[in-house]
Formats: sequence, C-alpha cells, structure tokens
Amino acid sequence: MRRVLFGAGALAILATGVLLYATSSDSRVPYPEGYRQWTHVKSMVIQKGHSLYEAFGGIHHIYANEKALRAMQAGKSYPDGAVLVFDLLEARQDNNAIVEGPRKVVGVMHKNAKTFAATGGWGYEGFQGDTKNRVVKNPAQDCHQCHSSQKENDYVFSRFRK
Repeated sequence: MRRVLFGAGALAILATGVLLYATSSDSRVPYPEGYRQWTHVKSMVIQKGHSLYEAFGGIHHIYANEKALRAMQAGKSYPDGAVLVFDLLEARQDNNAIVEGPRKVVGVMHKNAKTFAATGGWGYEGFQGDTKNRVVKNPAQDCHQCHSSQKENDYVFSRFRK
C-alpha cells in the first residue's frame, strides 16, 4: 500500500511540475533570435528633455517579423505569431554625429491573443543589453499601460512607412 501511495504522490508531484513548467514557459515571450535579419521598420532617437528619456533614452531600431510586417503594411490588426522588436542602444556624440553605443535593451512584443488576453493579446519582454536576462517584472504595468494609448492601432506605436 505504501508503494502505491508513494508512487501516486511522486506521479502527482511530477505532473504538477510539468504543468507549471509548461504554463510558465508558454506565457513567457521568447528571445527573438535573428531579429536583425527581419525587416527594419524605422529608427528614432530619444534625447534629453523627452518624457521617456530616463527609461528609453537612446537610439531605437524597430524590426518586424514577416507576420507583423504584413499586418503593418496592410494597416490591419496583428495576427498571432507577429513579433515586433525595439533594439535600444545608447546614443553617443561623435564628431557632430549621433552614433550607436552599447545595447541597452532588446524590447519584444509577441502577439498571442489567447496567452496574453489580459494585455490586448500582446506579450511584452525586455532583454538586458547583449544578454538574454529578462528585465520586465510586470508586463501589464511596465509595458501595456503605456501601449494602451494605442489601442486603436492594436497597441502598436510604430507605423509602416512606404
């Protein structure tokens, strides 16, 4: 009897662990491998004096995967699997030019309407510098709160420029 109870208990613990792993990994935005080969959508520089300078000051390069690019070009809502990346680098002055410094963060928006229903279908994550260390603690507060101002554009600030 003890063996049966021990076996059932061990099986329950294992099943719970697998379920927790699957749930937590499915709800995390993955690092966007190869994003620099995606379509570059736009760049911008946030300088001192801008309201977002403390958090996002620097050079932003925005990249879109194929699904995001098609939706952006058509001006439609983004389908599941669409991914947008903002590559944030320090902005440095060099001989009267603004040039890229070290990478500060790789910000990612990943569309999955079911998994990220609470944040308009978008999952958000930031990866520190040139690492895969996650920096977003609360996606709803840290990211979606600001993106909510763009609800009519499916929570995306960037637009496709022909």
